Amino acid sequence: MTTQDLAISGMTCAACSARVQRALERSPGVDSANVNLLTSTATVSYHPDQVAVEQLLEAIRKTGYGAALPVPDVTLEEHAKTLDRERAEEVQSLGRKVLVAVVAAAATMALMPFSHGHGTGPWLWVLLLLTLPSVFWAGRHFYTRAWNAAKHGGANMNSLIAVGTGAAFLFSLAMTVAGSWFMSHGVEPVVYYEAVNGIIALILLGNYLEARARRRTSGAIQRLIGLRPDTARVQRTGQEIEVPLSGLVPGDLVIVRPGERIPTDGTVSEGRSPVDESMLTGEPEPVLKTAGDPVTGGTLNGTGSLVFRVTRVGKDTILARIVRMVEEAQGSKAPIQALADRISAVFVPTVMVIALVTFLAWWRLASDQSVVRALAVSVTVLIIACPCAMGLAVPTAVMVATGRGAEHGLLIKGGEALQRMADVGTVVVDKTGTLTQGRPEVTDVEVVDPSMTERELIELVAAVESRSEHPIAAAILRRSVGPSDRLTVTGFAALPGRGVRGEVAGHTVLAGNAGLLQLNGIDATPLTSHLSRLTAQAVTPVLVAIDGRPAGVLGVSDPVRPESRQAVADLQSLGLNVVMLTGDDERTAHAVAAEVGIKAVIAEVLPAEKRGEVARLRDEGRVVAMVGDGINDAPALAQADVGVAIGTGTDVAVEAADVTLMRPDLRGVSRTIALSRQTMRVIRQNLFWAFAYNTIGIPVAAGVLFPAFGLLLTPTMAAAAMAVSSVSVVMNSLRLRSE
Repeated sequence: MTTQDLAISGMTCAACSARVQRALERSPGVDSANVNLLTSTATVSYHPDQVAVEQLLEAIRKTGYGAALPVPDVTLEEHAKTLDRERAEEVQSLGRKVLVAVVAAAATMALMPFSHGHGTGPWLWVLLLLTLPSVFWAGRHFYTRAWNAAKHGGANMNSLIAVGTGAAFLFSLAMTVAGSWFMSHGVEPVVYYEAVNGIIALILLGNYLEARARRRTSGAIQRLIGLRPDTARVQRTGQEIEVPLSGLVPGDLVIVRPGERIPTDGTVSEGRSPVDESMLTGEPEPVLKTAGDPVTGGTLNGTGSLVFRVTRVGKDTILARIVRMVEEAQGSKAPIQALADRISAVFVPTVMVIALVTFLAWWRLASDQSVVRALAVSVTVLIIACPCAMGLAVPTAVMVATGRGAEHGLLIKGGEALQRMADVGTVVVDKTGTLTQGRPEVTDVEVVDPSMTERELIELVAAVESRSEHPIAAAILRRSVGPSDRLTVTGFAALPGRGVRGEVAGHTVLAGNAGLLQLNGIDATPLTSHLSRLTAQAVTPVLVAIDGRPAGVLGVSDPVRPESRQAVADLQSLGLNVVMLTGDDERTAHAVAAEVGIKAVIAEVLPAEKRGEVARLRDEGRVVAMVGDGINDAPALAQADVGVAIGTGTDVAVEAADVTLMRPDLRGVSRTIALSRQTMRVIRQNLFWAFAYNTIGIPVAAGVLFPAFGLLLTPTMAAAAMAVSSVSVVMNSLRLRSE
């Protein structure tokens, strides 16, 4: 199976995208196709041994739309400039057309009173001349696209506009050219030039506002891409030289001065400086970077200078991956989109039949049997039925929501993940690295030797532990602030399962469990109370004896992240059931769960069994989100209805997940769920109003209220209502930007 992106041109409504998608899905060898109206792209999964890419392109062209392969190997900057230029040109072009159409509409409306009662007078020719620019330039694409669709046996939004305004224009043209003949046959020479101009102006205005909104929805991507500098300062052959980003290669040494943007990903070799990573994580606090720490392209260096070695360039950088994920998400569909697509696929042909029936009914059944009124009513039906709002309802909300999430360090892989996240009822959380920091730290220091300070105790133990490779030794060394690495250690011995011993600064130091002290004949009674307390809290105790006497106890544990308790409370406030799933022992798991407020605990689960536990919860009828950060979490992330990876975790976990949190803060899960729920509310509102607009508008336009109330819409009123419905859907979606 191969997945290929295709660029499509000419789509203007949901019926267009539905038609293209059906053509692709019916092609032999195609497993699935996803056509997105807003991004003008199709993503096709197919068997290359059964169908070639060129055949897929031809299948699209046969439906009347343009198709091409995306330009390969385009840099982020080129992509950003091209996308911005295309959307800017679209907005400018539509703006010029709107201006011409609005001037023509205003002029014809102002002059229409002079045409009444003048039969075939010169005023009709003036109105015709004012209308020609609207029909043959500003609104020309409506007719050409409708003709292309008709040639391929299809119909779309342009078909409705073209038939409606085309009929009104041709009727008016006939009245202008041969008004006397029509009058001699009892037909009043009424013209609809102001309606034609008004309809084209209003529809173009709606298209213009939609184009501006589309440009705004891609703002998150544009801002991300724009963060990288154009050049980098590199050390080569003993000199500092400026090179473009495209000239960087892994292994280069790059110099970053205070206040400059970091050009690409790497590892710090020299220097010390706080770095603002808020563009990635949403976290406002700068992160101190020293030798050995990773840095990310696009982040902002603070007050110090850094020299770092390049590890990733171009499309392999974290920023490029984020942009790619956001673009893929914005080009995806939510499952709820299928409803709008199915309706749109049959909507346009149905409306054209309704318009024809309306024309015949008014012509034959109305009291005056006026062909003029029959034409006006049928044109109104065609105009008001344009399914623009229906096609914009879902993708605009998905684009805005995924862009908003990216700004806050929440990478949501698409519309499907958004919709599933909104339905989540149970959140399964891994312990290590998710609720906790993911590495052991010294959390307690108890000194029982009155002749020794806490600092002296830690430094002596750290000196001995500096010879050990145990994770607990690393935790004690991190707690040390003195010159423990410069203290001479002699007679070092690591006793597996017990601890370590050594001679430091004239003292014999033992650090380990109670068995180590017992083995050396040391009475640990003074340490018993501290030992019991730490054990009850699931903290690993390290007993310390110096020169044959008990000196103190160090408590080592994987500390809970300070925000974890609030994160769990936030999830529970959303009505979610939170479950801890961990491989740790029951005592440790329950101690951590009690600290963060989780009641349901599944402990002592082997990595291979985590996936099965998630499947069991799903089998109970729950919609499950799994949150984790390690390689052993990847199967469980994939098994869950929604997988959420902590972005500081492994690449495997991130790739397996539907949502990635760019900072290790579990509160991002509740933010994502809240955003997803709000997005689905907006989508349902959009679809309701889009369907309600057409359901109510078409019968009213057809004249069902005329017999009782004398109410009949004009074609211009229908165009205004259609434009308002489309713009209202876009503006409703843009509300998500403030969530």
